[in-house]
Amino acid sequence: MAFLQLLSCLAFVAAVSGCGVPAIEPVLNNILRIANGKDAVPGSWPWQVSLQRYGAHFCGGSLISNKWVVTATHCNVRITDKVVAGRHNLMSLTERIQVLRIAKIFNNRNFDPVTITNDITLLKLATPARFQKNVSPVCLPSANDDFPEGTSCVTTGWGKTRYNAYGPPNLLQQAKVPLLSNSKCKSYFPTVVKDATICAGANGASSCMGDSGGPLVCKKNGAWTLVGIASWASAQCLTYTPSGYTRVTKVIPFIKEILAHN
Repeated sequence: MAFLQLLSCLAFVAAVSGCGVPAIEPVLNNILRIANGKDAVPGSWPWQVSLQRYGAHFCGGSLISNKWVVTATHCNVRITDKVVAGRHNLMSLTERIQVLRIAKIFNNRNFDPVTITNDITLLKLATPARFQKNVSPVCLPSANDDFPEGTSCVTTGWGKTRYNAYGPPNLLQQAKVPLLSNSKCKSYFPTVVKDATICAGANGASSCMGDSGGPLVCKKNGAWTLVGIASWASAQCLTYTPSGYTRVTKVIPFIKEILAHN
């Protein structure tokens, strides 16, 4: 596992009305990177949240409804942490943000810290998020949805723009990345790529520390759909190797179960 690092710094789909369609259109006319840094258009990924501890960003997450956030289990979220929605610039004092308390934390009991699989946690918010121009949910896939190799997708976050950077960037970053087949991804990381993993990148872009729990989204029927949850990358966030994400289609039963009973 020395060659890998976790990316942290320290009624169902139909019930979500208008998911996956940002009020502010993202700009994706070139390859934009998280490692080596390019800025997202403010508000263009309105489901992206910042998980913060003592006022500092440590992981990402995605709003899937006004009451629920998806993130990664290895982020080790605490009930005292805060969910910040509507954020673009981590240092801004003027953005129209919402600082939301966490009511309950649901870690996936099948999370494997050795292979970093089933790396998903659901956060139930104490007070529902208010949807606005820069705050709205992403769509969830169906368990049988297929997102084939080569599909062009986007990952976002405040992860480091270089593995040895002092801290996270101020501005939300985005990376346009292709999906890889698991067999191709295993040629880079033979021991940690499982059925519940989906890989993307190796095209000059990489997720990095601080991106954990954040979204990998692909367009489906005109709406952005949560295909992966940022989980791990190479030790130095190398842009010519893929990053690993939790394959959301494989954890849909877990999401359905938690939402149905809570």
